Amino acid sequence: EYVPLYKNPGTGDITTQVDMNSLEDLGLLKMDFLGLRNLTVINKAVKMVEKNHGEKIDISKIPLNDESVYKMFAEARTTGVFQFESDGMREYLKRLRPSSIEDLIAMNALYRPGPMANIPEFIARKNGHSSINYIHPTLESVLKETYGIIVYQEQVMQISQIIGDFTLAQGDMLRRAMGKKKVEIMAAFKVDFVNGAIKNKIDKKLAVEIFDLLEKFAKYGFNKSHSTAYALVAYQTAWLKTHYPSEFFAANLSSEMDNTDRVVDLLESARNINIEILPPDVNTSFSDFRALNNNIIAYGLSAVKNIGSKAATAIVDNRKKNGDYNSVFDICCIDSHVINRKAMESLILAGACDNLTGHRAQHFSIIDDALRWGQKYNMENNSAQESIFDDSSVASLAPPALPIVEEWTQEECLRHEKKTLGFYL
Repeated sequence: EYVPLYKNPGTGDITTQVDMNSLEDLGLLKMDFLGLRNLTVINKAVKMVEKNHGEKIDISKIPLNDESVYKMFAEARTTGVFQFESDGMREYLKRLRPSSIEDLIAMNALYRPGPMANIPEFIARKNGHSSINYIHPTLESVLKETYGIIVYQEQVMQISQIIGDFTLAQGDMLRRAMGKKKVEIMAAFKVDFVNGAIKNKIDKKLAVEIFDLLEKFAKYGFNKSHSTAYALVAYQTAWLKTHYPSEFFAANLSSEMDNTDRVVDLLESARNINIEILPPDVNTSFSDFRALNNNIIAYGLSAVKNIGSKAATAIVDNRKKNGDYNSVFDICCIDSHVINRKAMESLILAGACDNLTGHRAQHFSIIDDALRWGQKYNMENNSAQESIFDDSSVASLAPPALPIVEEWTQEECLRHEKKTLGFYL
């Protein structure tokens, strides 16, 4: 009814045959949907909290005035906190000492090329080290929350309405024209703005100064609604980190298992607040990182090199079905397409088999024999299931004995852990 459409024959996706600017001119709403990893982290952490503590949290209803959360921000302990992790942001947080969600929203909007130049003055005004001035007394209601500094695109629209006598629709058109540097359109708007200001009994020279200020800001200004959504997610992650640190870090680690450097940073931060990280273990670990009671996190098997989610899930599922593993031979009975030589090597080198019979050197030296035995065992077992008379061949199929070899030194064990985990656990 409004625009021509096109259906992609390959994917079935329906798209418009006009660009986004034309869509807006036609009065249609264009929306951007962002998929954030952090939303998954929050959801995962909340589920772990319910399982570990019996507390069902509605993250959308947590208090936004929690002093302990703002203390974390003020001390820049923001590893894992959405949008507030960078070194530069942390330095500003220490100086700003945010005390409200509005402070977080503003910092999220200001910490970008262009507006970043206003951060020192914003901090000085917030902390009472610099006086708060408004470019016109009528703008106090618009600029009070940002201490007299233009921070958001929405403020540009409101100022154009109050000073230039624009409608909000005109204000939005002005914002877009400024942001895209459309000179001819801006020139026409400037005339209308100044005339509207004069109509509102505002000096022409001041009106020009205000318009020029808006023009300078609008090139880099950020959308407040966007910044608010980001700051809210940041606060929610910080709240979880403050009150349920084990669940918070376990959820974060699970989301970063393919990024070794990131895992190292998160583990170090967790240990700094006395969270114990249990090494990978085929009998106690899960596919992902799990928060246990008493500030303990079980290492996720999927985070071990060469152990993807498929192999890790198979190990956990088999354990649930048949009980704990007693030897490396038990693991080798899992489908060889899932648990292959590389996977067994990594499990052993990472120390995930340390609680099984034997030591790492013995486990490593018998990998090939163990895998062959596992395949033979499975073949015999499948044959026995097909026969209703005889399963004695399976019962008599004992695994080979572990070889007598010298144990690896601690230095060797650590070197192998570094190879498979990316660090010394």
